[in-house]
Amino acid sequence: MQAKCHEKPQLLKEDLLIISQREIAPKIFEMVLAGQMVQNMEVGQFLHLRVPDPSKLLRRPISICEIDKEKGEVTIVYRVERAGTAILSTMQAGDKVDTMGPQGNGFDISVITNGQRALLIGGGIGVPPLVETAKQLHAKGVAVTSVIGFANKDAVILEEKLRSYGDVYVTTDDGSYGQKGYVSTVIEGLDWYPDAVYACGAPGMLKYIDLKFEDHPHAYLSMESRMACGMGACYACVVPLRNQGQATNQRVCEDGPVFATGSIIL
Repeated sequence: MQAKCHEKPQLLKEDLLIISQREIAPKIFEMVLAGQMVQNMEVGQFLHLRVPDPSKLLRRPISICEIDKEKGEVTIVYRVERAGTAILSTMQAGDKVDTMGPQGNGFDISVITNGQRALLIGGGIGVPPLVETAKQLHAKGVAVTSVIGFANKDAVILEEKLRSYGDVYVTTDDGSYGQKGYVSTVIEGLDWYPDAVYACGAPGMLKYIDLKFEDHPHAYLSMESRMACGMGACYACVVPLRNQGQATNQRVCEDGPVFATGSIIL
């Protein structure tokens, strides 16, 4: 079963204004953007940014970290991987970014209510979309616990923001900060069972979450994938569905990026 969380807002295209940009960790940048499309954004969706360089034909998909509809601002956090994101990282306040969005099906937070418990799990650059998720769940009266994993102390991001909305456990591969090990180290030690699970991160981590919560009725994975068109037309970012009689693929950009655990082959 694929997670169809809610009806998606209409896809828009707009030149968003950069309000601020700063480096929050080595090669990790936080960009605050403003524009009308912010009013259409929902938790767990992503934006498709055009790199202001004619040699870069493909847009860059970046998850939404925080949404402030009152100010009309959205915060994204991304890692500089190659030339395209390196160019984005040099842009400054006052510049504009050609943006398509909001795109994709986000996290379904309607399945959990006041007094229940949610487990949020993130790895590396998969942590940013958990911030708005935690904020909105906390506003509903949900008890939020976040487990976030990184390679080392220098790579840790958004810990304090997540602490504003609930308990936070941090793991590092080398033990330089928080608990040594992977997010599974913490999750296996929990003495309670979550009413909903929301996860985003690397494939290895998502495979663990998918198996751990395979039969959970409200457990969701947000996939990270390279994309081309970002609108579902090119089928460059497909994942196969599980338990299908014939080969059936779903598009991460259009049918995802969020899928229910146990629904796709990782």
